[in-house]
Amino acid sequence: MTVVNPDDVFTTTDPEALRALAHPVRLELLDLLDDEGELTASRAAELTGQTVGNCSFHLRTLARYGYIERGERQGTAWPWRALSRHRDLRADESDPASVRALSSLAAMSLRREAESMASTLAATTSVPSGWTEAVSVSRAGFWATREEMADLVVRMLELTKPFAGRWDDPAKRPPGAVPGRFLGVVLPDLAAAAGEEA
Repeated sequence: MTVVNPDDVFTTTDPEALRALAHPVRLELLDLLDDEGELTASRAAELTGQTVGNCSFHLRTLARYGYIERGERQGTAWPWRALSRHRDLRADESDPASVRALSSLAAMSLRREAESMASTLAATTSVPSGWTEAVSVSRAGFWATREEMADLVVRMLELTKPFAGRWDDPAKRPPGAVPGRFLGVVLPDLAAAAGEEA
């Protein structure tokens, strides 16, 4: 099932829609649409280094599964835009194809984001004064119930809510604000969880 609810959150558990997004070029295009607002296939090709034809194919695929739509025509250009910048992609626990599709997409997204962050950190040779406290990489292992981990997921999602709207509206950005990235992963030992249920 795929919906865009009144809060402008794109939600899907559809295995085909999840598989459609599990492609590095499509993930990159969707990120660019989130950042740029609208893109033509030509502009997408400039930004990604892909061909116009390849970008056009992947943009049409994203549209077919409801992630993006056509924007307003601008002369001969007809750009694409994301249906929503907020996506809640989940597995339907009763559908093994949905679970496999989400697992594959999540692994690809995690790898892509972690590699991007690692590259940025590896290339950093100096830090502006006062900014070292604003950089953190941490990990923790712990024992928790399903309910406690679900609560942790909710609290993690709440962390960036105070910054909502700043990407789209520069007037909402306080002086000194710069773009930042947050990567949060809560991953129960699912094999152990399955053993508990058996």
